[in-house]
Amino acid sequence: MTRVGRKIEDMSILPRISLKPEVTDFLKSVFLNKEVLAAVSHQEAECRFQKLLSCLSHPPSYTCVRASTHLAPLEEIRLKLGEELNKQMLNSSKGEVSAQILLHPQIPDVLLLPVDGPRPVKQLSSEVVVGAQCGSAVLRGAHVFVPGIVASPKYMKAGDVVSVFSDLEGKCTRGATSFQGKRVFVGNGVAEVDRSSIFCTDEPAKGIGVRMVEPLYQSPSFDGVLPSLAFLQNLPSVVVGHVLGPRPGERILDMCAAPGGKTCHIAALMGDQGEVVALDRIRNKIDRIRQNAQMLRLLSIKAFCFNSTKAVSSDPTQEAEGPPFPPESFDRVLLDAPCSGLGQRPNMGCTWGLKEICSYQPLQRKLFHAAVRLLKKGGILVYSTCTVTLAENEEQVAWALDTFPCLTLQPQEPHIGTEGMLGAGLSPEQLRLLQRFSPELSWDQTGTAAPLPCRADGDTIGFFIAKFLKN
Repeated sequence: MTRVGRKIEDMSILPRISLKPEVTDFLKSVFLNKEVLAAVSHQEAECRFQKLLSCLSHPPSYTCVRASTHLAPLEEIRLKLGEELNKQMLNSSKGEVSAQILLHPQIPDVLLLPVDGPRPVKQLSSEVVVGAQCGSAVLRGAHVFVPGIVASPKYMKAGDVVSVFSDLEGKCTRGATSFQGKRVFVGNGVAEVDRSSIFCTDEPAKGIGVRMVEPLYQSPSFDGVLPSLAFLQNLPSVVVGHVLGPRPGERILDMCAAPGGKTCHIAALMGDQGEVVALDRIRNKIDRIRQNAQMLRLLSIKAFCFNSTKAVSSDPTQEAEGPPFPPESFDRVLLDAPCSGLGQRPNMGCTWGLKEICSYQPLQRKLFHAAVRLLKKGGILVYSTCTVTLAENEEQVAWALDTFPCLTLQPQEPHIGTEGMLGAGLSPEQLRLLQRFSPELSWDQTGTAAPLPCRADGDTIGFFIAKFLKN
């Protein structure tokens, strides 16, 4: 079903991630810093950087599903998922009849589905344009939902076969009949609604607008498929929960919890015994966390709309069920911090300037201060991001170790990514304790997939994890 050893040259069907020149120069200075160039040749460092830019515009080669093993055994979920996806394939125009679902050799609640692509799909003359976020979702197996459509042929009717393009820079005018700006082809589909239903002013249509039948990357659609048993989640995000290591009966804080995937995983790993407090600043995101908890039948989660930088109470004797909390209220804290998100895949275009990319470090440090104060002595703090910059990852670790003498780095289990990146002045021993998921390192010098115990471990989103003990 998949060409596991797909060549880098094949990936030219999609462009490298489109970044502003100042952002490209900034990232290049990170990946070719003095410490890196002292360890590898300039040519090798440059090659890795170019591979990163290419990898980021493409989806990972496996779709990762976190199985709700607190509700059913892994093998039972695997069989049920296979049945559901086989039904989906039988109904597709391709007539495929067997979904390949793999177990991860080290993570007991992960199922992996190989992604086939990029595939040779012929572009059609009738074109639909979607927003960049929608285009990225299509590359990972989704259909096109009506709100994602920004342009379509003037006389498009339900049943028309169309090519779908993603608007990389957000410059397509909503309701346009054509668009010649910067865009990328993501596959062919069948329109489910008329154009008039998409752009009408009274009550636009809802649901699927274009059902993808020839996507550039073939991956199952999980819309409505076993929602309580199979939870779509990037592999490094699943690893975070295991690294945190929650135990039944503990009180755990998820500081920036929305949309709640990691929160629910923590509760499931605890057997739903204990308390998981989830905080987020945005009200409707809190509603999403509660919905996910209810769907997964998790009762130990308590979600609050609150700014985590202010989550420490000024009265240490105050007993509080909700925020703010007294110092040293939690056995473990997860700080999955707001970040520049430059590790997300597929990410075909980023319109941010350098100012926005570099704006997260101060907020992350404010959150760090609150996290350390809220953590009990002997407790565990896990810091993670979904970005590739040094400033938000290894530099934050170096700052934290210098700012909080009570913190020491701890080994991570499982450790399936690479070690930390050179450039922040950390020792080799400290770098080995960090975990960085670097998609560009999953390819060897010939451009083919590098040999790994599990290929999915290398071909992930860009991600970073550090684990601390409060002494």
